[in-house]
Amino acid sequence: MSVKLGVLILHGIGNQDETFADDFMQALNRSFGTKIASHHHSPETQLEMIPVFWGSVFNDREEDLWTSVNQKISLNYAPLRKFVIRFFGDAIAYQPAPAALPHLNPNYERVHETVAKALHTLRNKAGDQTPLSVVSHSLGTVIASNYFYDLQYIPDKISESIKRIKSDNPLENGETLTSFYTMGTPMPLWTLRYSDFDSPIRVPSPLLITHYSRVQGEWINFYDQDDVIAFPLKTLNEEYSRSVTKDIEVNTGNLFTSWSPLSHLYYFKTDKIIDSISTSLAKLWKTVNNL
Repeated sequence: MSVKLGVLILHGIGNQDETFADDFMQALNRSFGTKIASHHHSPETQLEMIPVFWGSVFNDREEDLWTSVNQKISLNYAPLRKFVIRFFGDAIAYQPAPAALPHLNPNYERVHETVAKALHTLRNKAGDQTPLSVVSHSLGTVIASNYFYDLQYIPDKISESIKRIKSDNPLENGETLTSFYTMGTPMPLWTLRYSDFDSPIRVPSPLLITHYSRVQGEWINFYDQDDVIAFPLKTLNEEYSRSVTKDIEVNTGNLFTSWSPLSHLYYFKTDKIIDSISTSLAKLWKTVNNL
């Protein structure tokens, strides 16, 4: 039997729903399938993709906030204000409280619980030692980074709620993290908040070699020059220069949005990104299957 690949997909800030990754998963699987079709009779079965809908933690509260501030006074620039609530509300609400006062903001753990549940589902579908690739956008890149940072650097401080969700196996412990794809990331802004953010997650996981000795792994960061939320990562500092394989400039969006900050919304629909990730996944699949 062939070894399948696991792909975890995290959305970014904004008004999302459970279907956010549907089109992307179809396009990625189709592109990946064409690249391994000569090696497998059912290439479409070789990717197990699980979307992480962490927006469920905040969506209702942000909608209630908008209703409460806009019900008596008709505010100017209403669409833009709602946009601000959706975008910046996610980032503000996600921030963890100080370690000594974790009860002040449970949102960090609630968001990470959605990641833990998705990983647990992926493990049930694909197995304990599934090579894991993470595709993340916008604030989702920070969430993914934080989640695997906790697994790699401070596993003894992971909350009890996360421990109740996850099982003790290589996949859910982050040992098989192989590839990290960040799109439109605001990650450099988080270096202003944390003194230890100079220590990026290690990709691949240091323990991957015990499961797949021939896999090298990669961290690819995609950014659009017109996306004011997105930044390159390799130039951030020496640690990121070593950890990030490469930054790739892309042009996201359509005729009306590709030249503006609205390009931030279109990474999941960009053919260059889909082709780049599917090419890397096809190479990974061939490696772990000794082809």
